[in-house]
Amino acid sequence: LAALERQVFDFLGYQWAPILANFLHIIIVILGLFGTIQYRPRYIVVYAIWTAVWVTWNIFIICFYLEVGGLSKDSELLTFNISRHQSWWSENGPGCVRKEAPMSGIKGLDSHSYISVIGCALEYRYIEVMHSSFQILIALVGFVYACYVVSVFTEEEDSFDFIGGFDPFPLYHVNEKPTNLLFKQTYL
Repeated sequence: LAALERQVFDFLGYQWAPILANFLHIIIVILGLFGTIQYRPRYIVVYAIWTAVWVTWNIFIICFYLEVGGLSKDSELLTFNISRHQSWWSENGPGCVRKEAPMSGIKGLDSHSYISVIGCALEYRYIEVMHSSFQILIALVGFVYACYVVSVFTEEEDSFDFIGGFDPFPLYHVNEKPTNLLFKQTYL
C-alpha cells in the first residue's frame, strides 16, 4: 500500500525514474507474496534480493533530495531530462500556498506561468525523505520476513518423509521378510 501511495504521487509529479522503480517494486512484492502463498522459495529469494536493491534506491532518493555528494534536487535526473517537473509535494505540500504569475512577453493558451510557493509547513524534500525512509523500514522488515520464510520452507523440504525413507523411527511399520528368505533359492 505504501508503494502504491508513492506511485500515485510520483505520477502526479511526472517523475519517470521513480515511477518505473515503484512499478517494478510492486511487481516484485506481488511475486514475493505469490511465492509465500504457493511455497516457492525461489520467488521469495528474488524478493529478498530486490529488497537490497530497493533499499539502495531509496538511499539514493534520500541523498538526491538532501543534495548529498553533488546531487541537486533541482536537476532533471528523476524525469530523465524530459521535463522540468519536480516532486508533487513541492507545490502541494502541507500549508503551501501557490502563486502564479504570467510570464512576460508570451501570450496565448500555451503560455506557462511562473509559480512561487510560500508558507509550506514542511519542505517537500523532507516529505520525500520521510517517504524513502519509511520504504527502507518496510523493506528491512520484508527482508527479515523473507529470510525467515525461506528458512522455514527449506527446513520443511529437508524433513519430508519419503514413505518411510530416511526416518529411523517411521510412524508406520512395514512387515519385511526375514533376510534368510531373500537368499533362498526357489525351485519350481
